[in-house]
Amino acid sequence: MTVSARASLRAWLRAPGSLSARLARHGRFEVKVLRQATAKLRAPERRALGTPRRGCTLVREVLLCVDGVPLVWARSSLHKSALAGPWKALKGLGPRPLADLLYRDRRVRRSTLQPKRIAGHGPTQRHMARQWAVATGSEPPRAMRWSRHSVFKRQGAPLRILELFHPAVAALAPYPGTRRPNWRSLAAAVGPAPWAHP
Repeated sequence: MTVSARASLRAWLRAPGSLSARLARHGRFEVKVLRQATAKLRAPERRALGTPRRGCTLVREVLLCVDGVPLVWARSSLHKSALAGPWKALKGLGPRPLADLLYRDRRVRRSTLQPKRIAGHGPTQRHMARQWAVATGSEPPRAMRWSRHSVFKRQGAPLRILELFHPAVAALAPYPGTRRPNWRSLAAAVGPAPWAHP
């Protein structure tokens, strides 16, 4: 069954389970780590995590790619104290997908997915655009505005994940049996990342 680009993107924003696993169905999946460091949390993150204004926090930002094509920018955040306990495995995660920690432990619980169209000139969009340009050598499209976020809890410790989707992800089927990807148009729209294999 063929679906419209708008319906496909809407389905991606609401698809449950592992985003990495869904993307990996379409080709060689890769996580490009852009940053993992102590950083200042933004207001939505503080609200979601219940974190005070002061205190150390950890932020991990990555690109999720299929066959060298960057499709999703993701930002994970948590209170740094959780690295000594429930989320300590995050420190040695490296380029492995975060899904390896989230979906192999039945004790981890996820909140409802919250799709949202982010502000075109807000701090998240500007920060993402700078990282995207450095990592790929090109600017992200202005239409890259649709995101989703959710909070995972393990032993009571929250971890928030924000995922921002390139509009070309709509060329992929989020569920089996809906549509095959058109890689020629997808690669032309996004362009392969400079680290992609020949």
